[in-house]
Amino acid sequence: MPDSREASIERKALSGGRLTQAEVAFLLTDADLHWLGGLAHEIRTKLHGDSTYVVANRHINYTNICQNRCLFCSFSADATDDDAYFFQPDEIVQSLKAEGAEDVREFHIVGAIPPRELAEYAYFRGILAALRAAFPEAQLKAFTAVEIAWIAQLAGKSVRETLADLKSAGLDAMPGGGAEVFAEEVRSRICPDKISGDEWLSVHRTAHELGIPTNATMLYGHVETPNQKAEHLLKLYDLQEETGGFQAFIPLAYHPVGNRLGGEFTTGVEDLRHVAASRVALHNFPHIKAYWVEYGLKLAQVMLFWGADDADGTVGRELIYHAAGAGAPKGVTIGELAGIIRGAGLKPIMRDALYRDMREYEPVGEDAQEV
Repeated sequence: MPDSREASIERKALSGGRLTQAEVAFLLTDADLHWLGGLAHEIRTKLHGDSTYVVANRHINYTNICQNRCLFCSFSADATDDDAYFFQPDEIVQSLKAEGAEDVREFHIVGAIPPRELAEYAYFRGILAALRAAFPEAQLKAFTAVEIAWIAQLAGKSVRETLADLKSAGLDAMPGGGAEVFAEEVRSRICPDKISGDEWLSVHRTAHELGIPTNATMLYGHVETPNQKAEHLLKLYDLQEETGGFQAFIPLAYHPVGNRLGGEFTTGVEDLRHVAASRVALHNFPHIKAYWVEYGLKLAQVMLFWGADDADGTVGRELIYHAAGAGAPKGVTIGELAGIIRGAGLKPIMRDALYRDMREYEPVGEDAQEV
């Protein structure tokens, strides 16, 4: 039986009530794990039954040259570094066509904050326009709020004007990166040159007002406190109540390899707790992702019973987490993901970037050998 605090949280979460900061912090620290996982799975099942969503997608990291150089980031580089790169729109399209990306339903496009001498506004708009022309059936989920704020500066326009113009060029949705933890005390330590948490929320609010759905994230396991994480989750909850524009939340575990912040990897128990706590606190978000790139495929499979209902996608060639020490593959097939989902007794549902045109996965061709 849950104790009185757990019973109160359970009643609120199942009836659509907002949790308090103290209650969310409790979920992240001291709540009984079995109770927490069970409640998270109950909410997940209430929303989605045994359906678990996957997408044929491809990550595009157009450059790693960044002028912010956040302490926790292992991906970014200076322009003079040996591993620095900067892809032009036509190079991106040519590479994707060479890899046979015609069946991709979602392009996930994120990069860095390159200096003005490398990228003008036309470059970012050009990426969208080139992909839209080459792959008209795919959705373009592009540019974090941090990138959008920088792109707007390059354009000499407001964020609203910039987003509206990017939408006309092909932008369908936005990813949730760059949120880290909203608390200024955290950002001043790990990403002092990045936009503030309030600015991140403002960019997403504007996107929602323009009919651009977005995702949201939280980076945990570095220097943050439980109360700061609870505050972060509740700010997301409140914006979702206001706009309804978030599609999915993705908890992101900090990886310590190859950066200046250091520290330790999170444990599997910590990862399960954060996924489950997110599902309970953000019961107004349609989806919680188990992003297998950071956790590995086996733990991501377990997370499907701890509140997660989305196993993300094929990814293709992930660079950001692998630069930080991720041991998962850089990409998988839909057949492999479907096999993991069915192996858990759940139903794999194919989706696009906007959670439309959904159907149960049925193996064909080469995938039939992989399930």
